[in-house]
Amino acid sequence: MPQNNNEVPVYLFLGFLESGKTKFIQETLEDKRFNSGERTLVLVCEEGIEEYSDAKYPSKNVVIRSIEDKEELTSENLDKLVKESRAERVVVEYNGMWLVNDLFKAMPEGWAVYQVMFFADASTFLNYNSNMRSLVVDKLNLCELVVFNRYERSMDPNEFHKIVRGISRRAEIAYEYTDGTVAYDDIEDPLPFDVEADEITINDDDYALFYRDIMEDPMKYDGKIITFKGMTAKNSKFPAGTFAVGRNIMTCCVEDIQYCWFVTESADDSEIQDRGWIMVKAGIKVQKHKFYRGKGPVLRVMEMSKAAPPEKEVATFY
Repeated sequence: MPQNNNEVPVYLFLGFLESGKTKFIQETLEDKRFNSGERTLVLVCEEGIEEYSDAKYPSKNVVIRSIEDKEELTSENLDKLVKESRAERVVVEYNGMWLVNDLFKAMPEGWAVYQVMFFADASTFLNYNSNMRSLVVDKLNLCELVVFNRYERSMDPNEFHKIVRGISRRAEIAYEYTDGTVAYDDIEDPLPFDVEADEITINDDDYALFYRDIMEDPMKYDGKIITFKGMTAKNSKFPAGTFAVGRNIMTCCVEDIQYCWFVTESADDSEIQDRGWIMVKAGIKVQKHKFYRGKGPVLRVMEMSKAAPPEKEVATFY
């Protein structure tokens, strides 16, 4: 990825204690393709058994600093650490018990996340997912690559695949076996609707999958016609003829339910009620819109009618 001269690239490594983050970062810093002289600040937010050693670094321009308390995650402190180390980029070994958004809110202006990876010990991951599901979702929701290390050939990849795909369809999944070999997940995971069709009908049970997929890859839907059942919302900030249509989606637990909606335009919105259910057929145009803070899918209504709520009003991924 080309770097803006004013940007500080951030490489974010997520995972729980003893998940293999330190080992991977150490090996990355030993690789001259990554560590070819750039001044690098490594922020360690979680102390494990593994320790960093610069003995094999091809470049010694690496500064390691610890952040032991979440209260230290402030824009002022992070900016100070970068300036003191004269770093050109930042590698973050993040604490698995902290929410990633706490880091994002603290990032100084100019920091740009270039890559997010999640590491998990396959022997303990399923327990983490059962007992700390919200923290697992928090991490998997953002990553581009998931690495399950200490993976045994007796384990069922479908269990791990299902958990990741229930949260993210874009993340690549790798299994690092105990013998050192690595295999990449190739389980087919088709969407429950025909995304290649010009006109797509979304069943009530599939709204969460549809919403996530269109938000991850909106251009795939540009120019298509979509039909689905949604709940409307109106706001005084909306211009005339504009309203929201969407569904409440639960990713992991009741606390994280969010109204996930689309900007919707209609020549006549006089009968649109706040929190009313409709069946809508609309064309999709991906364009800039202030409510998306950039480009997003704007629905242009072709047909709509009042509808009864779905059997399950809160949409889920499973």
